[in-house]
Amino acid sequence: MTDQSAYDPDQPPPAGPPLSPPPAYGAPAPAYGGPPPGAFGGPSAYPPDAAAPYGRDAYGRPLSDKSKLVAGLLQIFLGGFGVGRFYTGQTKMAVWMIVSTVLSCGVVGSAWGLVDGVLILVKNDWTDGRGLYLRP
Repeated sequence: MTDQSAYDPDQPPPAGPPLSPPPAYGAPAPAYGGPPPGAFGGPSAYPPDAAAPYGRDAYGRPLSDKSKLVAGLLQIFLGGFGVGRFYTGQTKMAVWMIVSTVLSCGVVGSAWGLVDGVLILVKNDWTDGRGLYLRP
């Protein structure tokens, strides 16, 4: 008795279903199981998050449209005038920084701006004037 399932190199391979011809030049590519819509920046299958239009951080908190790096650098270099605080929408604090700069001939305002700018860059829970966390 011979085993029908054994491989025999002298026999030709069994014939399978006929192959379809390749698509014509310029024809759309056939559909395949590729990445989901929106995986590479295209249109997304999910609606945007209305509560967080600029995304969320790792803790799920909504992010601001303002950058933490820009706010910190503005505050370090122009902190005596409260520019970093104006950028983030915290106008009351910015006005107090200008008043302290004028009243102290620039001493208190520049030191306050430097310390404030470093704190903006170092701390992860800094918010803008609307209470949204600054983007990294």
